[in-house]
Amino acid sequence: MDDFWPAVYALAPTVLVGLVFWFIMRALIRADRTERRAHAKIEREERARLGLPPAKGTAE
Repeated sequence: MDDFWPAVYALAPTVLVGLVFWFIMRALIRADRTERRAHAKIEREERARLGLPPAKGTAE
């Protein structure tokens, strides 16, 4: 059991940095997805306001 805690202490910084990296990447990906969704909504509304057909490749 004496060998257990030094191993945990040695791995803790790596695991913590990995978790921080994962949370940051997750936040960036979610923000990008939300931004793209908002941009697509604005584009749909503007195209409808101008009387243009829906853009190609959009699912409605």
